[in-house]
Amino acid sequence: MIDRPANGSGNAEAVYADIDAATRRLMAALDALESSVERRREADRDENELASRIQALGTDRSRLADELDGSLVKTRRLERANREISEKLDAAIGTIRAVLDAGEGS
Repeated sequence: MIDRPANGSGNAEAVYADIDAATRRLMAALDALESSVERRREADRDENELASRIQALGTDRSRLADELDGSLVKTRRLERANREISEKLDAAIGTIRAVLDAGEGS
């Protein structure tokens, strides 16, 4: 059996003090938990935003790679056309010189 003082009020005060202390600890723990949950939500939002940015960068990278490939093809075509024009100009210059040389020789 539990020994209780005859007055009983001293024990009740101790019990209420214990309950009050436990309530304060519980409230502090709940506040800490709430803060932790909010930090986690912010971290999740940051993570989702980062994932969206990474996806956008991947999309941009793919688009830029496609544009670069197209530019390389176009550059090669232009280089080929430049060589062909240069060869034709060289042939035309050679023909003109031959005509001029033949005209001076007559």
